[in-house]
Amino acid sequence: MSVDPLGAALPAVPLGLGLAGLLVRYRMRGLSALLGVGGAAIALACAVAVALRGVRGADAGLTVAEFGRVSVTFGTWLDGPAGLVAVAVGVVALCVQVYSVAYLHDDERYAPYAAQVSLFTGAMLLVVVSGDLIALLVGWEVMGICSYLLIGHDRRLPEAPRAAVKAFLVTRVGDVGFLLGIVLLGLHAHSFRIADVIAAAAGGTLTGGVLTAACVLLLAGVAGKSAQFPLHTWLPDAMAGPTPISALIHAATMVAAGVYVVARLYPLFERSTAALVVLAVMASVTMLLGALSALGQDDIKRVLAWSTVSQLGYMTGALALGAPSAALFHLLTHAAFKALLFLAAGSVIHAVGTNLMSAMGGLRERMPVTFWTMTIGLGALAGVPPLAGFWSKDAILEAATGDGPVPRGVAFVVLGSAMVTVALTAAYVVRLWRRTFFGAPRTDAARAGHEPAWAMLGPLLVLAVPAALLGLAGLAPGFGARLGSAERLAHLGWTTPVALVLLLAGGWLGWRRDPAAGPADTRLGRLLANSFYLDAAQDALVTRPVLALARLARRTDEALVDGAVEGVGAGAGGLGGLLARSHAGALPRAATAVLGGAVVLAAVVAVVLGVGR
Repeated sequence: MSVDPLGAALPAVPLGLGLAGLLVRYRMRGLSALLGVGGAAIALACAVAVALRGVRGADAGLTVAEFGRVSVTFGTWLDGPAGLVAVAVGVVALCVQVYSVAYLHDDERYAPYAAQVSLFTGAMLLVVVSGDLIALLVGWEVMGICSYLLIGHDRRLPEAPRAAVKAFLVTRVGDVGFLLGIVLLGLHAHSFRIADVIAAAAGGTLTGGVLTAACVLLLAGVAGKSAQFPLHTWLPDAMAGPTPISALIHAATMVAAGVYVVARLYPLFERSTAALVVLAVMASVTMLLGALSALGQDDIKRVLAWSTVSQLGYMTGALALGAPSAALFHLLTHAAFKALLFLAAGSVIHAVGTNLMSAMGGLRERMPVTFWTMTIGLGALAGVPPLAGFWSKDAILEAATGDGPVPRGVAFVVLGSAMVTVALTAAYVVRLWRRTFFGAPRTDAARAGHEPAWAMLGPLLVLAVPAALLGLAGLAPGFGARLGSAERLAHLGWTTPVALVLLLAGGWLGWRRDPAAGPADTRLGRLLANSFYLDAAQDALVTRPVLALARLARRTDEALVDGAVEGVGAGAGGLGGLLARSHAGALPRAATAVLGGAVVLAAVVAVVLGVGR
């Protein structure tokens, strides 16, 4: 067979069960849960089997369409990164499906929700295993529509539809470039198979300006999907969706897709220094912007959302520095601790009925399981040794000190941004930890807070294990080899003590702030709370001019095009009316003349006939 059956089953099972779930009636929650949880469990089992059997490479694939000399195939490419990322997607998706059964127990629209989560999972797995750029693009776009549906799931919230539309439109802007980049690669490589495109670049068919243009266009799509500056603004607003969806988007799908695609196509990017410099600048700005914005939020989910923006900047920074294996290592550890953090935040929100940390406090004793699991997740996010995030973040910092494909000055910019982000991350992590769990409860709901059902606590305990221990896998040479590294990913260098000092300094600054104080009590606080007003700037510079242009085009169309058509119709109608009125006045006289003429002719004929006899 030309397609690996196990690799094809990875996306096919959740996609198929997701489509079946869309046909289930809303009241049939049990069947919807069975399809959702079962699809995620089967996908996880397939992912584990793929990861355990080792690297298989790209298969031949099935040709599904031909356009001249260029064919589109459906095939898989199951290398080391694909297997490990597929396992991460399967674990998070299964935890989210189980968690959602209890979290949305009163939601009458749970059935389509569970089906859409399955479709989302299958689309990401299609991106992970695809050996063809067109098939990858299909998964990429299916994730876009699923994110739109899931972010806007709760139609009772006025902000949910707006956030869904914003996410869809902003990512579509990037996807225009992504599509053009794929087309450019396929046409010049005479194939859309990823292996053929990479071979074309290695053989000199794809070089110079064409390769750079294609890579930069692809980065536009990566900036949209992975929420990199300047297309990052949709991700914090996406918190209007249900909390389990936030965990899925931020940990295992959507935002991870952009980083994974660059790592998959890295042999192309490493041949374009210009594209990597663009990526490095984008990463440096994004990691600082996300960390600073997280410092100013009162909404616990928005803190974690801006944290994701910042951590994605670490991953794209590692890619720019020529360390795709370190980027994938951080992608895996981030999937574990960020899924844990969002689901733990969901437990807190479920208990107190609000997202605002200013309405929490004192939950440590009332919610011990949530407290300790979230503490592990926050420690991993901050990079506290020996938790997972410490090892993967340190691998990125170490990569910035070596020789890479970008100029040394650019590498030092990335390193400087990453070091400052270490301190900022520790500051907002400690601030969230203290405001949520310590001190006196600040509301009655916080005083009455309690642990949720075990269907919600179970996924927290499962995810706490990789959030704490996954980083230790980086000490094994075999793990690094699976991600494409010739040496161990986890090792200590001179950046380690510097990062630890910055972590302690940032944590001390975060603890000092009064937990009852609002985030916007100062001018700086308001600046951070509004994320440097970049949304307002985009609204003024992009959204309003585009809407004004659209209104002008509409008025022009109505006045000129429609006006001309309607004017011709009105003129013809007017002329017809005039003609009708003139005929209406002359008709009696004309009829009389005709009748009179007929009588005269009849008389003349009668006379002539009479004379003839």
